Amino acid sequence: MTVALITGAGGQLGRTLLATVPQGIQAQGVDRTALDITDADAIAATLDAVSPALLINAAAYTAVDKAESEREAAFACNAVAPGLLAAACAERGIPFVHVSTDFVFDGTRSSPYPVDAPVAPLGAYGQSKLEGEQAVASAHPAALTVRTSWVYAAEGKNFLLTMLRVMKERGAVSVVADQVGTPTHTISLAKALWKMAATDASGIAHYADAGTAAWYDFAVAIAEEGIAAGLLPATVEVKPIATADYPTPAARPAYSVFDRSTGWALAGQARHWRAELRDAIAAVAAST
Repeated sequence: MTVALITGAGGQLGRTLLATVPQGIQAQGVDRTALDITDADAIAATLDAVSPALLINAAAYTAVDKAESEREAAFACNAVAPGLLAAACAERGIPFVHVSTDFVFDGTRSSPYPVDAPVAPLGAYGQSKLEGEQAVASAHPAALTVRTSWVYAAEGKNFLLTMLRVMKERGAVSVVADQVGTPTHTISLAKALWKMAATDASGIAHYADAGTAAWYDFAVAIAEEGIAAGLLPATVEVKPIATADYPTPAARPAYSVFDRSTGWALAGQARHWRAELRDAIAAVAAST
């Protein structure tokens, strides 16, 4: 049976990849306690012990604001480690799939970003992810980097669960309405990554769920679906605010919608983000 190694197995995407393994594949996950992905010798030892036919790197430093003050940690995980993993895989002829982000763009466009659009990250997180992309391409030219956006799940720490908690506690939230992108459910992303990994695609692909939304739109939908699922009180107020009204240590792209034709050509067209959100909220309701 084909063995696939998943790094970042303790994160929300890594856990979902392990929960959506296709037939015929045996997946083995490693988290930071099992493998230091910034240690080339440890990577080599793990690959030689597991002998995977595929490696999907779902490990990432994702604390966007903290990255501004924890640059060393962010760059070690997001920039250095992907290059080391890619190099070790290239040396052994192992296909490598790496996950990146919409934060490599500055958000100044008003139409969807194609894969070859100029990159210009606004902060440390985006810069670290961009350098990771570049390190992967240099070390393993046959590797595939999949950029995605606004990832959430029915477990872990993410915007969906934060909104449900705050809405339940306070009955009202204020959410920025002038940052536009696409929410992406880990389940649709994980299934897409498995499909893309089964191809011989290389380079960069964009994958996100269908549709677009501001964070405010996403929050309104969370309130509506949360109420319908019985997770929230009957009335929740969602107030739109401007980015300027909610300053954060890291700047964020105002517009980061992808041209998703590359990813969808490999994995099939995604469902609309609202349908995926409904499924995620149903999963939250079932677990409470």
